[in-house]
Amino acid sequence: MAEQQEGFIEVGDEGFSDEGADLESNQSFLTSLSSSIVKGVEENGRTYATYGKEEYGLPMDEQEMDRIDMSHAKYYILLEKKAFPRTDSLRSATDFRFRVWNGTAPNCTFEIDDIEQIWTWKRESFDFIFARDLLLSIRDWPKLVNQCFTHLKPGGYVEFQSIFGELCCDDDSLPADSNFRQFDKYVRVASDKMGTPLTAPASYKDWFEAAGFVDVVEKKLKIPCNPWAKDPRLKMVGAFELDNFLYGLEAMSLRMFERGLGWSAEETRVFVAGVRKDIRNSRFHSYYPFYIVYGRKPDAGTFTPAG
Repeated sequence: MAEQQEGFIEVGDEGFSDEGADLESNQSFLTSLSSSIVKGVEENGRTYATYGKEEYGLPMDEQEMDRIDMSHAKYYILLEKKAFPRTDSLRSATDFRFRVWNGTAPNCTFEIDDIEQIWTWKRESFDFIFARDLLLSIRDWPKLVNQCFTHLKPGGYVEFQSIFGELCCDDDSLPADSNFRQFDKYVRVASDKMGTPLTAPASYKDWFEAAGFVDVVEKKLKIPCNPWAKDPRLKMVGAFELDNFLYGLEAMSLRMFERGLGWSAEETRVFVAGVRKDIRNSRFHSYYPFYIVYGRKPDAGTFTPAG
């Protein structure tokens, strides 16, 4: 589990700015692997996931899959039964998008499923359920948490990790009228209108406790938006996040701004170009909070199983 992070992040050398800081400068962090992609829906030159009549806000084309590889398989949910070397019951299910990595353990199988639908796995069959960065994908968080509770064994754990979608800057170095600040405002309005609010992680703890989980722990970290931090580890985290933004910003924004704000694709692309410049600028010490919340299902005899 990650350590609680408090206070200011010390600023490093400001040698990474919007001038000359292109995407290639971050390519050493990106490892591109082979992929298997489920057919989705085409919009504005990008491919998005679709299931039945539901269409989700995140792209699932090859460009996005490479970005996910780099960023530690964000948006995946891991359902683990027994994390032992000889077991054959370690499985992973993802919300539409699917990637098998080189070196995947032979006792690990991958399944494609919609985790917002009724789960078909056996009740009380998992020891550990883990989800990371499911923002823009879930419209009914309490339902998802309740299904986690139902399918965990007594004594099992659930852990959710996610970016909290509200931009922060502790030293006011990011101007109030900057494109990045405007993006932060627009993206939250659009996501709310789409029914997928970016501030959902702040409610994870309450939803866990309401579902019946005990010993619930909430931790908050800070993720720099580019390598502006002095600390070497946070500088690398910022490099990952910068690559994440530069690759995924347009695809994420196109759908949200079109459906949530009524913008045209051209309007979005012009605006996003200015946002990218702000994200690259290490003189802007911006970051996003990151929530880690985990809890335990009570032992047998101390709870009533969720319906």
